Amino acid sequence: MKKKIIFMVINMNIGGTEKALLNMISELPQENFNVTILMLEEYGGFLELIPSHVNIEKVDGYRDIQNMYNNPPKLSAIRFIKKGKVLKAFNILFFHLFSKVFKDRKPFLKYILKDYPININNYDIAVAYAGPMDLITYFVLNKIVAKKKFQWIHFDVTKIGFNKTNESKMYNKFDKIFVVSEDGRNKLVNMIPSIDKKTEVFSNITSPELLYKQSKEGKGYTDSFDGVRILTVGRLTNEKGQDMAIKALSMLIKEGYKVRWYCLGEGSSRKKYEKLVEEYNLQNQFVFLGVDPNPYPYIAQCDIYVQPSRHEGYCITLAEARCFKKPIVTTDTSGAKEQIKNGETGLIVGANEFELYYAVIKLINNQNLCNSFTQNLEKEHFNIDNNKLCKLII
Repeated sequence: MKKKIIFMVINMNIGGTEKALLNMISELPQENFNVTILMLEEYGGFLELIPSHVNIEKVDGYRDIQNMYNNPPKLSAIRFIKKGKVLKAFNILFFHLFSKVFKDRKPFLKYILKDYPININNYDIAVAYAGPMDLITYFVLNKIVAKKKFQWIHFDVTKIGFNKTNESKMYNKFDKIFVVSEDGRNKLVNMIPSIDKKTEVFSNITSPELLYKQSKEGKGYTDSFDGVRILTVGRLTNEKGQDMAIKALSMLIKEGYKVRWYCLGEGSSRKKYEKLVEEYNLQNQFVFLGVDPNPYPYIAQCDIYVQPSRHEGYCITLAEARCFKKPIVTTDTSGAKEQIKNGETGLIVGANEFELYYAVIKLINNQNLCNSFTQNLEKEHFNIDNNKLCKLII
C-alpha cells in the first residue's frame, strides 16, 4: 500500500528550496508514495514542472491570513476597524502583544489560523518543508492529520532571526527534523539541544543525468562574447551577495581582464543592483539574465561559476555547478566545506568583494589549477540510493 506524504511550502517560485523538493519527489518511487504538495500560494516558475502524478493543493483564504501574518499588527487592526470588525482588531493587537511578552508565537498563529479547517486526509507523513517558517511549522503540527510529522531546515538559523524560544516549543513535537548540511545541523542543535537525537542531515538531492539532459534543451548565452564568462545563479537578494560580485567585477575590468559576469535570477534587490551596475559603469559587463527555470545550459557553457552568498543552508546551485565540473569560487557559507575541498575542487573565500576578486584572478591566470579542479570533480559521485532515501524519510 502506498505511503501518503504531504510536503508544505510557500509556493513554487524558482529557488533552491523548491528545486530541492522537485528533485526529491522525482526520486521517490511512484509505486511506494502518493505525494501531495500543499502551497500557501499556488504560483511560481516551477509550478509547471511538478510531475503529473503529484497532487497539488493550496491554502484557501491565505490572502487574509497573509495580511495578518506579514503586516504590522497596527495596520491590520486599522484595516479591520475600517471594516467594522472592532473585536477582530482588538484580538490581533492582543495576541501580538501576548506573543511578544511571552516570546511565544503559537497563540498568535493559532488565532490567525483558527477558522482554517483541519486536513483529515490521514497522511502517513506530513512535512513542513519550507523551513524555518513558523506559519508552515504551526500549520503542519496543528492543521494536518498524519502519523508522523517532519520539519525540514534549509537555511542557516543563526542568520535569519530564528526565535529559538518560540521554535523549540514546536520543534520538539516533530518526529524528525532534517537539516540540509552538517554545519547547519550543528548550529540548530546548539540553539535547541533538546532536539539533538531527532535531528538528521539530509543534503539536497541533485541528479547529474537529469541536469545533463536539460542542459541540451535550453538556449544558454545568446551573445557573441569571446572572453571569460563568469556565472552566478540565485535570487537577487542581499543574502545571495550579487552586490559583491558587481564590485569584484569592477576591479577585474579596471585591471584589464576580458570578462563578462552573468547573473541568472530575479528578486527584490534587482533595481538596487542595476543602480550599482550603472554606478560602476558595468552595463556591458554585468548581465542580468532574469529568470529561467532551466539554468543548466548557462552553467554548462560558463568558464567559471561563482557563488557569492552571505549565507546558505546547502546551496543547490553550487552542487549543480559541481555536476558540470566547473572551476568554482564560493563564499564560506554553511555547507560550503561539505561540497568543496578548498584548493582541490574549488576555492572557498570570505564573503567580500576583495576575496572574490582575487579568487577569480587566480582561476583566470592559472589554467592548470582549473583543470585540476575539473579532474578532481570528475572523481566525485552523485549517485542516489533510492532505498536509503525511502528509509530515511520513513
